[in-house]
Amino acid sequence: MNTHKQKVDLLNKKTEEALLGGGKERIESQHKKGKLTARERVELLLDKGSFQELGMFVTHRSNLFGLDSQKILGDGVITGYGTIEGRLVYVFSQDFTIFGGSLAEAHAQKITKIMDLAMKNGAPVIGLNDSGGARIQEGVVSLGGYADIFYRNTRASGVIPQISAIMGPCAGGAVYSPAITDFNIMVEKSSYMFVTGPNVVKTVTHEEVTSEELGGAHTHSTKSGVAHFTTNNDVEAISYIKKLLSYIPQNCEELPYDLAYVSSDEIRPELNKIIPEESTQPYDIKDVICNTIDKESFFEVHKDFAENIVVGFARLAGKSIGIVANQPAYFAGVLDIHSSVKAARFVRFCDSFNIPLLVFEDVPGFLPGTDQEWNAIITNGAKLLYAFSEATVPRITVITRKAYGGAYDVMNSKHIGADLNFAWPTAEIAVMGAKGATEIIFKKEITESKTPELTLKQKENEYNEMFANPYRAASYGYIDEVIMPELTREKLIKGFKMLENKVDNLPKKKHGNIPL
Repeated sequence: MNTHKQKVDLLNKKTEEALLGGGKERIESQHKKGKLTARERVELLLDKGSFQELGMFVTHRSNLFGLDSQKILGDGVITGYGTIEGRLVYVFSQDFTIFGGSLAEAHAQKITKIMDLAMKNGAPVIGLNDSGGARIQEGVVSLGGYADIFYRNTRASGVIPQISAIMGPCAGGAVYSPAITDFNIMVEKSSYMFVTGPNVVKTVTHEEVTSEELGGAHTHSTKSGVAHFTTNNDVEAISYIKKLLSYIPQNCEELPYDLAYVSSDEIRPELNKIIPEESTQPYDIKDVICNTIDKESFFEVHKDFAENIVVGFARLAGKSIGIVANQPAYFAGVLDIHSSVKAARFVRFCDSFNIPLLVFEDVPGFLPGTDQEWNAIITNGAKLLYAFSEATVPRITVITRKAYGGAYDVMNSKHIGADLNFAWPTAEIAVMGAKGATEIIFKKEITESKTPELTLKQKENEYNEMFANPYRAASYGYIDEVIMPELTREKLIKGFKMLENKVDNLPKKKHGNIPL
């Protein structure tokens, strides 16, 4: 019969064994790649001493292909809960030193257990992914484990925030869980994501491509938009997770956390100087954003993807808001497939978690061309329209310059439910630009004129005087107020304060059918 001391010694021995993961050699190998271990990541992420581990002694149950002699405590994933800045979060961190972090039955059950707890207790789930994929030796139970996680990701979507950090390989079925979560953070040079790897690609399509080119952080942050953020290393990725969480609430029933703010002079004269004299000249919309919000509070999302639209979190008088803004400095701020989807995704996240939306608008329209039409700009542009129309959070739009055509409607116009719509004196609200409109309206007069170029210019000026301003829209009540740029911050603070208790319920339904 074991003595009390023997029982304690056994516990200590097993704990030491579990803490060592796949062993010193594999831990050293992880460090040589510039990566932290799964445990180091958790310790860095959570408040000191707050981590409570669940399932430390879990092992797999398979006896196939020699697995019966390879049972390692924890089964390749660390799971539990703790706090970040005192707020409860649930976390799983895949351990590449154990079976390459591969997922199978027991591994998946550990993850689903903390996801279930997170749903019941209304707290975020953070996944630190570093896995070789499904554990082939366990066969279909590995696939079942993935599906169990996907199902919970979907059920949790819009209920609790879900954040994925890709800190190593993430391939095959493993990619779909991060794809469903709200935000993906990838680490440059040490992480990659793809459904099928370079070898399969070469066999099927005869393309020669490296893992980095196919699914590295740079690829997914610039070409596909799968990655919302890229970082230089694990430490920076974890700091991004913490910063992201500071803008969002614990769950869909709560409001974001406010920072203390003492009201002062809110006039910003710098805003008066940003819009160029010539309406075709570009300017950086981030200058407008940063001169309007609380100092250094802008946290941009999808920075390197679809740069013709800017999205991100900020604070206004200490309160968290989501910003969507056309970027005249890139493709003139035109809306296209990628920018529409990028903004729609962000709008839906903010609406899910009670984060008010601020829109800065300077949009000449949707990008024309066969590439856009054949790749469904109609359906993709409609996603942004749908996202704004469905959003019930406080919503304010500021038109800084152009608001042309259908893009005017889509960018949070009064007609699709915006609460307040402001325009600067430089705003131009019309069906299309003056030149194009003039060529259509006055086609006959221009053609028959002895001086067609002069007539075109005269008619263009005539059209500009009538439409290239905010006053016609204001006369219909589509614009609530035309304001000097310097007053923008003050108006927004007062507007969002007025809208604090807004209640707007969607019609009773199972769910809408967004144009996917």
